[in-house]
Amino acid sequence: MQPTPKFFVHESSIIDSNVHIGEGSKIWHFSHILSGTVIGRDCSFGQNCVVGADVHIGNGVKVQNNVSIYKGITIEDEVFLGPSMVFTNVINPRAFITRKEEFKPTLLKKAHP
Repeated sequence: MQPTPKFFVHESSIIDSNVHIGEGSKIWHFSHILSGTVIGRDCSFGQNCVVGADVHIGNGVKVQNNVSIYKGITIEDEVFLGPSMVFTNVINPRAFITRKEEFKPTLLKKAHP
């Protein structure tokens, strides 16, 4: 018998293999978390969020509805992401050019008063 997870994932969401979700975190309707992602404790993801592969998210992060976070993004503790934010990981993206080797790392830090 496997232990009960200490986080919540709505039944309409998809969590790929090799994802770590911290205790107390909640992932709501129609979200997709891709492989290799690490989500800290006490995070909240609104509906329809996409978290790309190999993303690292700290503790206490709040992600509103319709947010897309792609590979190369690292989010520190207690960062707030407003509704419908989209991060890009390539400067000047084009549909007809593959630029996976150009993914730019991006770090979102907690604001300190």
